[in-house]
Order: sequence, then structure tokens, then C-alpha cells
Amino acid sequence: MVVRLLACTPDPEDVVAAAAQLCYSSSSIEQLLEKGRPKKEALLKKILSAGHFSVLEHANFTFGVEGISRACSHQLVRHRLASFSQQSQRYVSSADRFGVVVPESIAALGELKDRFDAFIRAACALYEELRSAGIPAEDARFVLPNAVGTKLVVTMNARELHHFFRLRCCLRAQWEIRAVAREMLRLARKAAPLLFAAAGPPCLYSPCPEGAMSCGRMDEVRRDYSALQQTDG
Repeated sequence: MVVRLLACTPDPEDVVAAAAQLCYSSSSIEQLLEKGRPKKEALLKKILSAGHFSVLEHANFTFGVEGISRACSHQLVRHRLASFSQQSQRYVSSADRFGVVVPESIAALGELKDRFDAFIRAACALYEELRSAGIPAEDARFVLPNAVGTKLVVTMNARELHHFFRLRCCLRAQWEIRAVAREMLRLARKAAPLLFAAAGPPCLYSPCPEGAMSCGRMDEVRRDYSALQQTDG
């Protein structure tokens, strides 16, 4: 799996701070940008603690994600307040160009892992036979499993990223999308440390909201994300 931050709003923290000040000021945009810089950190902390997240929507972040499975991408594209461009199985029509993602739980199973590999090879071979028989790629792809790899370009604004990290950095999220979310968070913190200092699973700063479904590992999660914060800082 590879995740890259391809682009983001220039000076995203300045933009968000200016948007927040504009709500309560008669100053011009240019004046707000200049006035906001010295007190930006205090202002952004106040915004985030107050839950004034609408101003975060003015900062956009675009990521390139590749080497994830279709099982993972199906979860990712459920986040509707985002823009996605995904590798097409209709126009990229050779199975060996997709790659395969193997969960660690299966990779450790010995004989069952061999059967998994054989199944993948058989599915890809049937796909190629269908293509050779003149079946359109859009129909031949019906035999491809969720393990087949894919790649996407994903754009979210800072507010939606906070929501995404809250859901997908949680230990109860599926392992693959959790890994994607964690890497996206690491990159977002590098680009805008003030905006994402408190981003992550909900148990970082409050009790776990999962109730009886909690993983029970809140202390471990807090140590983990504290280490991530220190590394990125």
C-alpha cells in the first residue's frame, strides 16, 4: 500500500483562520490574512475545541492511494463528501496489472494460503480466457475477487477528513482502510499540523463511543497516536 499527499490548498491553516475571523470581522480578506497569522495557533485551537468545523471546509487535500484491495476501496468510496477517481476495470483490462492484496490472517495459514493463491490464479486465468474469447472487460471483470488491487485519487476537505479519521482510525475499523486512514492522517498532520493535531479515533480525547462494542484498548491507542504526533511534529 502506498499513500501520497498529491496537493492541498496553499497555506491551508491561514485560509481556515481567515475564514473563521471573517465571520466576526469587518476587515478585508487581505487584512484578515495578515492579522490572522500571529494568532493563528490560538484561533485554530479555539475553533476546533468549539466544534466550529464549517470553516475547515475551505481547505482541501488530495491523496493518491494505490496497492489497496477492491474490498478496501468499496469502504473508502462510501465517504460521500469526497471526490474519487479510481482505476477502471473496464478500461484497464489485463488482470496482471491489478495486483492482489493478501490479508495477514490468510498469509499465515499455510495450506489454506496455498488454496487462496490457487483461487486467485484461477480467477485471473478465467478472466483472461473470457477476454480472449471476446467478452468485454466490463463483463469479464465479474469473475475478479475483492482481493484484486486498485488505485485511486481522493480529495476531501479538512472537515470531512476529521470525520474520516474518527471512523477509520478506530481499531474496530477494518485493518486495510485503517492503515490507509492512519497514513493519510500522518501526511495531513505534516501539511497542516494545527488543523489535524487532535484528529484521529474518538477515544483519543474522550471515552470510547462504542459502548459494549469497544475494543478495550484505549490506553494503547492513545500511546500509539501520541507517538505518531511526536514523530510528525
